[in-house]
Amino acid sequence: MYKLVVSDMDETFLDENHRIPAANIRALERMHDLGIRFAPSSGRPYASIAENLAELPEHLLRDLYVVSYNGGFINRYGVDEPLTRCGISLDTANELYRLGLERNLCVHVYAESGTVYVCDAPADEHRYLSSLSFVSFFDAKEHDTLAFLSHERLVKVIFMDGDFPALQRVGSELGGRAAALGLATTYSSGRYLEFMPAGIDKGEGLRRLSALLGIPLEQCVGVGDSANDLEMIATAGLGVGVANVTDDVRPYCDVVLDTTGMAGAFEELVERYLEPAMYQR
Repeated sequence: MYKLVVSDMDETFLDENHRIPAANIRALERMHDLGIRFAPSSGRPYASIAENLAELPEHLLRDLYVVSYNGGFINRYGVDEPLTRCGISLDTANELYRLGLERNLCVHVYAESGTVYVCDAPADEHRYLSSLSFVSFFDAKEHDTLAFLSHERLVKVIFMDGDFPALQRVGSELGGRAAALGLATTYSSGRYLEFMPAGIDKGEGLRRLSALLGIPLEQCVGVGDSANDLEMIATAGLGVGVANVTDDVRPYCDVVLDTTGMAGAFEELVERYLEPAMYQR
């Protein structure tokens, strides 16, 4: 019997317009009736996840927890002060910023305040992010360092490139440097290379939330689509990939759904796996 479902957001739980598909809302209602808790887990800030959740009925938001920044932060929905947090120094972020600009990459800098500072976004990326209220764009020619962010507590840095194989080569090239800076790397959305504090990932976020709620890991379900979801999928009692799960993560999934995340895969999850498990002895 499963008691907690923890899910990635983009490409897993939300559609291409950052909205919750109607099928997923119906699935959350059924999970609520079954006594199964839901928690979103994302690389994005808490405030941006909360914006996505605001369209849900109030009873589905009651006593809901949000795992953000790739497992580094846990918030109770509606409470801005996190229960857990992590971060990187301004010097570390500056080093990554320099390495990104040397390679002519778009660089995202995530702050604990919830603002994501995006440098030199290509046109497609700018269009994709422009509807998000927490994104602030700037040009590298305006800032040769991140000194202008000295007032912020920084959490992670992302490199973006639409040429994913090229980005993966950058990740391999910089793996040793990242480790020396106390960082771990992962990938998401087929275009992002993420640098997080070592030891912080969605699997660790799931372990922390599981302990907080008193729900054993074997009664937890982890749902995702890409590399930054891998540790969560592997840690959960049932690791689930949506139909669009990337090839590098697929082998670690206990099951892969037939429905893509953008099409509302959670009804299939409920009907094929959560409801039948309720009646197993």
